[in-house]
Amino acid sequence: MDVVVIGGGIVGLASAYYLARRGADVTVYEKGTLGNGSTERSAGGIRTQFSTAVNVELSLASLEVWDRFEEAFGVDIGHRRTGYLFLTRDEATAATFEENVAMQRDLGAPAEYVDGADLQDYCAGLHADRFVAGTYCGVDGFADPYLAMQGYAGAAREAGAAVHIKTPVTDIHREGDRVIGVSTERGRHDADVVVNAAGPWAGRVAAMAGLDLPVAPRRRQVLVVDPERPVPEDDPLTIDLDTGLYFRPEREGVALVGGQFDGPDPDQDPDGYDTGVDFDWVGEVMERATDVAAYFGDETRVRRGWAGLYAVTPDHHPVLEESLPGLVNAIGFSGHGFQHAPATGQLVAEMAVDGAPALVDISRLSSDRFERGETVPERNVA
Repeated sequence: MDVVVIGGGIVGLASAYYLARRGADVTVYEKGTLGNGSTERSAGGIRTQFSTAVNVELSLASLEVWDRFEEAFGVDIGHRRTGYLFLTRDEATAATFEENVAMQRDLGAPAEYVDGADLQDYCAGLHADRFVAGTYCGVDGFADPYLAMQGYAGAAREAGAAVHIKTPVTDIHREGDRVIGVSTERGRHDADVVVNAAGPWAGRVAAMAGLDLPVAPRRRQVLVVDPERPVPEDDPLTIDLDTGLYFRPEREGVALVGGQFDGPDPDQDPDGYDTGVDFDWVGEVMERATDVAAYFGDETRVRRGWAGLYAVTPDHHPVLEESLPGLVNAIGFSGHGFQHAPATGQLVAEMAVDGAPALVDISRLSSDRFERGETVPERNVA
């Protein structure tokens, strides 16, 4: 079986690895350099605390890989299980938190509902009196996305995959409804299966095959700061779900701070967006961080910042399916592509080689859900 994977980010490279391991003849085409889309700009979160069962199941299947990644791939990705702490000031959201935790625990994630009075036990610098409740899961955490991507790239090559950088796919070929290959500047490449794992470019790639899929590139910003008060390295990645503000520890008291707030959120050109941070946003994100935790204040200093792209769908769930015979889409992860890459790669291999996914029930991630009006939004989004 000959398989072309479009996209050299972590989803594409994980897919290439699992496909090659299943015996497929795999070629990856990346228009730039490996990971230069969303992967290298990711905050690296790995969590089980989602508001829908399918995302929790993708997380749990991926966590099995993240927990043994160094052993399996020979790369230390700095996986730190500091936990995730979600917060709310709103009683209605707190009730939803309780429902989410019940669902997460039923699926096997050891999440906890936390009353407002106990929140400071999980994050010492938190202004706990400003929140009514939270949820916490100690198996959540973060890792280095770029190192993980390199681990998959090396393993894919060792398994026999060919990886070509600076080689954009310029067309996708169909014979009737079936996709039969692609064209690049290297020429035409006929294939049994083509995988669209193009991240922010995924909508454009899908259009080459005649598909109109609602996947939009949206800009997200992150700062690395020296807080007024050092953030302990064992603090959780903390999310104020009411505003979208989040922070997590780095090393030696440094923190990573980000968030998407109310306001315009236009589609971006993935070939020409601003990769720096906006001055106004810096002021707002630091003001919100100061409101959440005592670590931040007037003496906080910004070290650096960057902007990357989420590939966003209307319900913040991916499109993960064989959309046409011979075309598998693994796109639109809405900021969760890094952490779900291990499960996604295995599912892509199952669809391509076995003809159907088995690892996780992904029937609700088919693209026709948008036309049917059967979407259920993922609400734990930052």
